Amino acid sequence: MGQVLNFFQNRLLTRKKSKSKNDYLLVLDIGTEFVKSLIFKIEKGLSNQGVVKKQGVVVGIGYQRQSPGNMLAGAVADIQGVTLICQKAIKQASQMAKVKPTKAIMGVAGEFVKGVTTHYVYQRNEPEQEIDLAELQNIIQKIQWKAFNQTRSQLAWETCRPEIEIKPINALFTEIRIDGYQVTNLVGFQGKEIFFGIFNVYAPLVHLKALEKIASKLDLELLSIVAGSYALTKSSGFNPSSGAIFIDVGGGTTDIALVRNGRVEGIKSFSLAGQTFTKRLSQVLGLELVEAEELKIRYTQKELSKNVQRRIKDIFENDIRIWLSGVELILEEFDQNEFFPSLVLLCGGGSLLPNVKNILKRETVQKQWMDKFSFKESLQINFIQPKQIDNIIDHTNILKGPGIITPLALAGLGLEIATDEEKTLPPILRRIVRIMR
Repeated sequence: MGQVLNFFQNRLLTRKKSKSKNDYLLVLDIGTEFVKSLIFKIEKGLSNQGVVKKQGVVVGIGYQRQSPGNMLAGAVADIQGVTLICQKAIKQASQMAKVKPTKAIMGVAGEFVKGVTTHYVYQRNEPEQEIDLAELQNIIQKIQWKAFNQTRSQLAWETCRPEIEIKPINALFTEIRIDGYQVTNLVGFQGKEIFFGIFNVYAPLVHLKALEKIASKLDLELLSIVAGSYALTKSSGFNPSSGAIFIDVGGGTTDIALVRNGRVEGIKSFSLAGQTFTKRLSQVLGLELVEAEELKIRYTQKELSKNVQRRIKDIFENDIRIWLSGVELILEEFDQNEFFPSLVLLCGGGSLLPNVKNILKRETVQKQWMDKFSFKESLQINFIQPKQIDNIIDHTNILKGPGIITPLALAGLGLEIATDEEKTLPPILRRIVRIMR
């Protein structure tokens, strides 16, 4: 009898532990310079309006530097090496949280991660019939394949590398109309002509397979692979009606996302970021890369004498101008027929370099951009702060500054995906994205 009782007690304890673990999610932001891991617990909280909502509470953090050669331009170059660093970051976060989640959200970045908004008109054969879920899924699937083929052809033309195989990783409706009438959910409506605006994020297949392999080696169940810039546009507490230009300066790439008139229009990137400045210090001052990185961090934190600060600023001057040219080239690729939002939001470890914000605030640059691009107002340059990721709360009191924003944004989007708090259409989009991948 005692053995039977112990058996059922152990089963009950196992179930409680399993249920408890399911309340936690792991975020892995695998960057060129660092792997950042967050563990957050899903809880119920109150919004500013007093409405009960799900929120994520950060209870564990891991932060590990990548080994040389692990990553190139934001992409995995050594699966074994990155897996080892991820293990260390997860262990660090798990020890703090006292729990090791099995479900994870992974962040992806890199030069070939591409986000684009496309518009399609679909003509229904039986406009008098109400739209049901089956028809809606069939329509969206056809449109998504058209968008995929169009983007793949465009990327092949831009890179002159037709062999690049891409796959969708995230999708978002920007606009839906039926017979000219704007709706948020088509189910139950009648009509002839459906207009869709869909924002899709694509990444190279080889990069996605590498992340899936890493997740498998870490015994993690991948809920989603998410572009960090896409997560920023979904999770940051800013006014979506006015829009913003998001600039995430990482280690290997600078990723730029444009939100205009409440719509995510695109994500683009280029390979000039924090490591470029580290290498410049190493070359000019004859330092090892580790020493140059430490000096760069001290410069960022203004821990050096004024003379040394001025010397390093001068060393970076040419590279920061090249970086600015990269940002301008990206902006030129967006539609110039609409006004750009005046709000520029910075994040990522590389954005902490004083040169980045300073050059964007220069009067000559502001005037040049006003003349060159369709800005209606002068630029406002701000850092994204952790508190702006409004569905994630930090109980560790460690997460400070714009360098930690991307993993927090990934956590915010991961919370939405895990709790399925979105309307009917986004889950359909997610299912179709998984099918296409």
